[in-house]
Amino acid sequence: MTLLAGQPWLTDPATQAVCAALTAEGTERGAAALFVGGCVRNALMGVPVSDIDIATDATPDEVVALAKAAGIKAIPTGIDHGTVTLVQNQIPHEVTTFRKDVATDGRRAVVAFSKEIAEDAARRDFTMNAIYARPDGTVVDPLGGMADLKARRVRFIGTAEHRIREDYLRTLRYFRFHAWYGDTDAGFDPDALAAIAANLEGLSQLSLERVTAELLKLLGAPDPAPAIAVMRQIGVLGQILPGADDRALAPLIHLEAGAQVDPVRRLAALGGAEMQGHLRLSKAEARQLEQLRDAVSASATATELSYRLGRDLAHSACLLRAALLEQPISPELETDLVRGAEAIFPIVAADLMPDLSGAALGTALKQLEQAWIASGFTLDRAELLQQLK
Repeated sequence: MTLLAGQPWLTDPATQAVCAALTAEGTERGAAALFVGGCVRNALMGVPVSDIDIATDATPDEVVALAKAAGIKAIPTGIDHGTVTLVQNQIPHEVTTFRKDVATDGRRAVVAFSKEIAEDAARRDFTMNAIYARPDGTVVDPLGGMADLKARRVRFIGTAEHRIREDYLRTLRYFRFHAWYGDTDAGFDPDALAAIAANLEGLSQLSLERVTAELLKLLGAPDPAPAIAVMRQIGVLGQILPGADDRALAPLIHLEAGAQVDPVRRLAALGGAEMQGHLRLSKAEARQLEQLRDAVSASATATELSYRLGRDLAHSACLLRAALLEQPISPELETDLVRGAEAIFPIVAADLMPDLSGAALGTALKQLEQAWIASGFTLDRAELLQQLK
């Protein structure tokens, strides 16, 4: 028998209160609350748990009634699909009724509620995501996913092609899960890759929002380069991001050692034609991507980039430039970045007025700023003003 041990989220009084509420009246099988998915998978793998998902054989209406009886807040976040979020001590617990697929079209599924854990497990994507745990930590493994989890093997439940055709996003999820949890040295499941390659056209059915979210999660993995390389080899990368090239990704990840992971920086390394037409980035992400691309193609030094963009974005740009141009990082990079970030242009518009105004004032300010930057930020106010005489 396998037990989840040493898990603060499992023994938290709030979580145990939710489980007690769900099991208060019992069910036909006497097991109405089972943790499932990421919280169980991550706990077994020894990685942090962020979300708590609970599967139950109680219907959504029953879940709401049980929560109300226990004084727990219930939010019908997805009640039509069987999901109710129970909030106790400000901790959300997503509770979903056991389900089975009735019909799928590659983007969404029509589901029916079920009383059987085996039916609920069978509709999930990967075996490592179909492992459950009771409130006392006892692991329930209806599909034998523990063996795959221990081997860090990302394997589709049932037939890979069937799972993919139910929801084509599972193609991207496969690579994301492999990057985060898979054993890269063991390679990728050939049956999964064959099924993915045979169903590339299905990716065009997905919303750009779903594709973008999945791609950024993948790029946020410690080392997504092997997964992205396989995506390119079998045609997935070109399908979702035409013109993308991953040659600079592995060098970039190597250069990032010690730096905070930034999915947008890695996205910039992939390139691709009209990226904004194939992805739905937030305004901040799109702006960052544009700034990185402009910085890489510009001739500005690291110090100037840090002065203009700030230390963090300039650092990203320098890493990206080195990866794309196959150049080493300067040992003085950190010093240059700090110097640029701390530099303050000693001239303000008032220094040039009233002698200059309008366009002439703007031109003079730009010329003086460029001269100051070219001097390595050494020219002071008096020396700069002297250039105008």
